[in-house]
Amino acid sequence: MKRRAFIAGLGSAAALPLLAWGQQSGKTPRIGVLWHAANEQDEAVFLNPLRQGLNYLGYIEGKNIEVLNRFADEHYDRFDALAKDLIDAKVDVIVASIGFAALAAKRATSTIPIVFVAVPDPIGLHLVESLAHPGGNLTGFATMSADLVAKRLELLRDCLPKLSSVVLLHNPKSEVAGLVVGDAQNAARSANIKLSVVEAQTSDELEAAFLTIVGRNPDAVIVGVDAMLYNERAKIAELAIAHRLPVIAGTAQQAQAGLLMSYGADGIDIFRRAAIFVDKILKGAKPGDLPVEQPTKFQLIVNSRTAHEIGVAIPGSIELRADEVIE
Repeated sequence: MKRRAFIAGLGSAAALPLLAWGQQSGKTPRIGVLWHAANEQDEAVFLNPLRQGLNYLGYIEGKNIEVLNRFADEHYDRFDALAKDLIDAKVDVIVASIGFAALAAKRATSTIPIVFVAVPDPIGLHLVESLAHPGGNLTGFATMSADLVAKRLELLRDCLPKLSSVVLLHNPKSEVAGLVVGDAQNAARSANIKLSVVEAQTSDELEAAFLTIVGRNPDAVIVGVDAMLYNERAKIAELAIAHRLPVIAGTAQQAQAGLLMSYGADGIDIFRRAAIFVDKILKGAKPGDLPVEQPTKFQLIVNSRTAHEIGVAIPGSIELRADEVIE
């Protein structure tokens, strides 16, 4: 993304000089970030855009801002201790990368501002009172709606005109487990498609899950919204190709890892724009007064190489609509 275009999209967020923070508080602002993966390398695809967003707004690590990253390594029970660690470090803002992180941060503090980034249902999780008027000390981005599931089914049907049965690969431990299943069931019912659910809670359960999926002989698979399923995207892609299963998911990174397609919000753009919330809060805005944003930029990624390997013909109309076609 070109710097000029990004700055233009920030509106008034960068209007006040960064120097104002130092003049008012007499200290360098500290941002704490709760990540679900194991380290900076695993989170680089989203950590780097967050840093980029901060840089565009004039915040340079080691110069006029400190960023404290904490990694749960997919052990979500660690988030409470990690959130407390950030509070003890006297951070000025906490950025939470997923719902479990946001919930832990909320349990840990009612005063330090919290910006959540990839939370499908912040109202259902009781993080905010409403999207327009969050209240309390949290705001951020809501990233999923039932319409996206329906759109994924529509894309599968465009590629597989005889599509009649789909399996949802689902982690029942997801913070939005009920929402994911409910949205998928409603979308499938509206499309007159038979839907069944196969569960996997850990990476070790994925091979058995795919054997169960194959036993049900579906036409395609939808990957549910979940951090573990996202992190295991390469393994899921390998299993899907081995079993010649068309699979669609919600993030570009999953299609880039080898799934047939993805359709969903542009996560890189969301993490980049999270810096705007941080900036506004550091300049005095209260998170409860900042409306929760929903994504406006969506991506369709098609993996033509995978399509060839599993014997699926991608219509030219879909390739023309795709933001990226992986050859």
